[in-house]
Amino acid sequence: MAENNFLTYKDKPLVRSGNEIYYGDMADSYIIKFKIMSETKVGENKIPEKVTVQLLKSDTQLPDKDRIVKETVKDSFFDALDFGFVWLERALKN
Repeated sequence: MAENNFLTYKDKPLVRSGNEIYYGDMADSYIIKFKIMSETKVGENKIPEKVTVQLLKSDTQLPDKDRIVKETVKDSFFDALDFGFVWLERALKN
């Protein structure tokens, strides 16, 4: 079996595709989707400013709008990541 080498945060994979970052394991019931809405340039780096956080059902057979359980907007990626982590942990415990 092939081994996946994903970046992880608190033992769950983080996968980036363009301006979207997915957090969690698709084998679980829920995942988190971060969408970078705006960025600011600091030196040669781009830092996310506004980030949408969505708690999603991982069932890809559902229509996109039916997969969204919760949604919010945060002013930094670090705030968004912490918020998403709490939502995901609570959803997976239920």
